[in-house]
Amino acid sequence: MSYREDVLIIAHRGASAERPENTVEAFVEAGKQRSDSVELDVRLASDGSLIVHHDPWYHDGRTIWSTPSESRPEGVPDLETALDACLRTPGMGVNVEIKNTPGDLGGDDVPWSLDVVDATCGLIGARAAAGVDQDVLITSFDSRTLDRVRHIGGPPTGQLVFDVTAWPDLFESCVERGHVAVNPWDPFVDVQFVEGAHSAGLSVNVWTVDEYDRVRDLAAMGVDGIITNVPAAARAALADGGAS
Repeated sequence: MSYREDVLIIAHRGASAERPENTVEAFVEAGKQRSDSVELDVRLASDGSLIVHHDPWYHDGRTIWSTPSESRPEGVPDLETALDACLRTPGMGVNVEIKNTPGDLGGDDVPWSLDVVDATCGLIGARAAAGVDQDVLITSFDSRTLDRVRHIGGPPTGQLVFDVTAWPDLFESCVERGHVAVNPWDPFVDVQFVEGAHSAGLSVNVWTVDEYDRVRDLAAMGVDGIITNVPAAARAALADGGAS
């Protein structure tokens, strides 16, 4: 594969190496660092609100699913606020990761449902209907969550993958279920993976990559997006070109 300089730089939870992750400040800083997109996490609060937060619990130990939105810690945005923050950089897209995997909601006893999917797609759809022009990709580790997005006609979807060896039919499954992308964990990505995904018509967005040499290696493999905590440094690595 030839070296690509047009790889998308996707800020992981915003410019999270310099600002608190999943905050308005991190999303705005991502734009200043010339990110093409922001990756953020969304969870459902007890009152049905959509909260942007990676872990299932706040730093004070309260779980998001059992805490009403009005009682969330200062600085934790809801999804609409986060999407608006990303709009401050014209043309910047958003990768919304829906956190809805059983066992990752604050404990095994937490009720699992697809309510977070319907609420997320409902908000994004309402914004689009109101004329908000924002490129959104929805990703998740949970297959049922993504299937629901597709069933209700939500935004484009991509499968998040940790161990690609556990998905012998990964590309076929993604295509059959209507996804446009696969987002794999970096250590499993090689040229064969990228070529296989592209042959199936899938984009490849790799997480989480902060090392200069690895950014360049992935660009040489032809990946479509690099999810990084250091968007400015990743951008600089791409700009250095393909010579090693």
